[in-house]
Amino acid sequence: MEATSFANVPMAKIGPIRIKGMEVNDDVVVQLATYETTLWPSTNRGAIVSRACNGINAIITDERMTRSIALQAKNATVALNIKEKLHQQRNALQEVTQKTGRFVKLVDLQVQIIGNILFIRFEFTTGDASGHNMVTKASDQLVSWLLANYPQLSYISVSGNYCVDKKVSAVNAIRGRGKKVIAEIVIPRDICIKLLKTTPEKIVELNIKKNYLGSIAAGSLMSANAHFANMLLAFYLATGQDAANIVEGSQGIVTAELQEDNLYFSITAPNIIVGTVGNGKHLAFAKENLELMGCTNQAEPGINSRRLAIICGAAILCGELSLLAALTNPGELVTSHMFFERNNR
Repeated sequence: MEATSFANVPMAKIGPIRIKGMEVNDDVVVQLATYETTLWPSTNRGAIVSRACNGINAIITDERMTRSIALQAKNATVALNIKEKLHQQRNALQEVTQKTGRFVKLVDLQVQIIGNILFIRFEFTTGDASGHNMVTKASDQLVSWLLANYPQLSYISVSGNYCVDKKVSAVNAIRGRGKKVIAEIVIPRDICIKLLKTTPEKIVELNIKKNYLGSIAAGSLMSANAHFANMLLAFYLATGQDAANIVEGSQGIVTAELQEDNLYFSITAPNIIVGTVGNGKHLAFAKENLELMGCTNQAEPGINSRRLAIICGAAILCGELSLLAALTNPGELVTSHMFFERNNR
């Protein structure tokens, strides 16, 4: 079936966000699509702080898109023998992978054995695509190769849930799925008081008691943040991404500490899954927004999607910082929501 109509989601520009880093070093206006209208002024406040300081330093520390397969052996001993051989056959597996596309490359594999079942997690780089279809296509061919070379194995599935696609997991938080982005900023005390209406000490204390202790009390999995998912979904919808990836994308950790008289504030987001080519990015609004952020200019594969992920991480920081600042002041959160979401309808 083809789409016959579109669901309209309100969009607004925030920023520019000042980003200072090895790969992105400029002021970037960002489009966010959301029904939660308070997200725009709140994230924009973080953007104002970024310009008042020396900008947000944002980097990518790791990059890999994953797909896991499930194959069955006669028994656990056979499964173990095959597991041990797989790591010695990386070159052969790489050859199979590269025949499936110009931009896909196998970078690693992880294997779990449950009973007599092999769960093989393939990890790839995928150029400027987010890579969902690319890694599935490569994994499908790797399944065929494995079944041909190991007749002791039988097929279960090309997706064995060890990926882990659109589900919260420890393995994604540890190894990453998509791009792992760290964004950080140092905010002088006077700017913190003037623009965020709070102090560095209050934000540090709240981050410990809310994001850390509150998340532990809730049994959160490898996650300590206030609302990564809000900025992530708004960013994904505005740029034509697969929005269901906010499930793993919502995992992440905020750090806040005093550095002399300044506030050091950072977010670590291990699962930002974005692309600048592929399904969804061909739509007019998505193309316009990608161009607005300078994410369609580079010919070298992977550069545009890396830039997009870094901008996404910076936007997450802006929204996270602003909300935590608001929460240090009793009544500020509910007052702002009542004003923007009720009075402006």
